[in-house]
Amino acid sequence: MSGLVTRVRFGHALHAEWVKLRSLRSTWYTLACLFAVGLGITFLSMGAAGEEYATSSPADRPAWDPTNLSLTTHVVAQLIIGVLGILVVTSEYATGLVRTSLAAAPRRSRLLAAKVVVAAAVAAVAGQALMFAAFLLGQALLAGHGVPHARLGDPGVLPAVAGGGLYLAAIALLAIGLGTIMRATAGALATLVGIVFLVPALSGLFPSWLQGLFDFWPSKGAVAVLATVPDPAHPHPWLNLGGMCLGVAAVLAAAFVVFHRRDV
Repeated sequence: MSGLVTRVRFGHALHAEWVKLRSLRSTWYTLACLFAVGLGITFLSMGAAGEEYATSSPADRPAWDPTNLSLTTHVVAQLIIGVLGILVVTSEYATGLVRTSLAAAPRRSRLLAAKVVVAAAVAAVAGQALMFAAFLLGQALLAGHGVPHARLGDPGVLPAVAGGGLYLAAIALLAIGLGTIMRATAGALATLVGIVFLVPALSGLFPSWLQGLFDFWPSKGAVAVLATVPDPAHPHPWLNLGGMCLGVAAVLAAAFVVFHRRDV
């Protein structure tokens, strides 16, 4: 009986978090921005990709990866979906609603777990939908330019597209962890930008004993899963993505500890 009660209570927490998330205008603005910007980048980049193939040498053409090209929208999409993950937590701190939430659900781990589950589900659905839409749009545009393009049934294409959705969902979970630890939208977003953009850009400056870490880093080895042409630098892309997910899990674990020990 106690187990049943526990499940019902967690179900109530999930429902409450879903109601809060969908009632925020920022949620819908962020999702609209995700698709508008994501597909806009795909539309603009495919023209340049067609010209690149037309001017490439025969030696370069075996490396042509139309699937990966249409999924490069993840570069910006990861930041936008990260904002969604951050706002799941920090919006309540900004308005003071977190005190009300804690009064209604005193068990902090259950409250944060409900936020994580709801946000992860929304991010997974939105991220996967964006990756499929970007792929279909990108390949249609490449076909219109008369250059080689891919189909979902081609070898490696479906795993690459699905991997893109999983990657974006992992970024959203990372953002939730950062938002919980920092409790401020600006600080969490700055940290996320540093992780996905700044650190990879400066990776060459890190000592050799740290270089192996970048096989599992966002925007580095973890995004190799979006390609269908093997990358010699990252021969095991799913292992790389799995390593990144373990890192995200560590950040979330730290977030649960911090959230449990704070006064608010």
